[in-house]
Amino acid sequence: MAYEAGIRTFVTADVYGQGRADRALAEALAGYDRDSYCLVGMLGHDFVDGEREGSKGYPRFTNPKLRSAAGYRDFLRKACESSLNDCGTDRFDLVMLHNPDEIGYTSEDVWKGMNSLKEEGLADRLGIAPGPANGFTLDMVSVFEEFGEVIDWAMIILNPLEPWPGQHVLGAAKANGVDLLTRVVDYGGLFHGDIKPGHEFRPGDHRAYRPEGWVERGNSAMEPMREIAEKYGLSMIQFASAWNLSQEPVKCVVPTVIQEAGDDAVPIEDKIRDYAALPEEFRFTAEEVEAIRMMGDNTGCMTLKGASQRHDGPCDRPDEWPMRDDLLQLAGKYDLGEGW
Repeated sequence: MAYEAGIRTFVTADVYGQGRADRALAEALAGYDRDSYCLVGMLGHDFVDGEREGSKGYPRFTNPKLRSAAGYRDFLRKACESSLNDCGTDRFDLVMLHNPDEIGYTSEDVWKGMNSLKEEGLADRLGIAPGPANGFTLDMVSVFEEFGEVIDWAMIILNPLEPWPGQHVLGAAKANGVDLLTRVVDYGGLFHGDIKPGHEFRPGDHRAYRPEGWVERGNSAMEPMREIAEKYGLSMIQFASAWNLSQEPVKCVVPTVIQEAGDDAVPIEDKIRDYAALPEEFRFTAEEVEAIRMMGDNTGCMTLKGASQRHDGPCDRPDEWPMRDDLLQLAGKYDLGEGW
């Protein structure tokens, strides 16, 4: 249904259901010409040799307990081949390093291993997809500077209610020729229009862990945005997508689409058709982009992951590590300040 609505980019990851998401996508796309759509895959978690650590998920393949740098290339090739087999194809249009730890951002051996996927014809393009939390800003700038010659794309969180910190990556990505794919453009579903103040999420819904009151604050901040959307005849998810795409070098938006609880919930099929109907050439002016950014400014609303000045020494968390002087120098180069 998404394909028939006009969507031509599909994103998956081998760790989602340990291959089940890949296989489901393969089944859905089986009847379409492989050259008529772009397939994006993500690799990085080891769910074969690694053991799931509760809510932390599976370990990154770079975990020293699993292998040394000498084994990175072999892991990436096998993981890519396995994911491609599940996807029912022989190549990705883009394959991304998924949720890397500090080693993933800094190791030449990791990026040699990633580049081998392109050299062996398993992927046409390479990228990096940090997460699952927000942050990693200076780490992203650093990886663009250090390995930009092999990185074609990067994935960041960005939307009109969450411009920070993703906005700080745009300049470095453009300077290094890296295109951006932006996720969570829906801001937890609010831009789809069926999450209102007082909304009750289903048990186990990950959004229940967001700070209390986020739905109410988001809906309030959306009110002036709604006037702009109506001015141009855009739905709110189209508005959010257009805002992202109006900023270089953003080239693709990936909303999360969930069938919400409640009798008034918008059918998931309607959400997909609504998103797919975004006018292809519509863009906001630079002045409008900035005005909308100010409406949703969320600077400092959360603790960021990645390199930070919170840690003076080693940290045992796979998504946090101490700040380095070279990262602060990059912050100065791109006028990002030193408050990290």
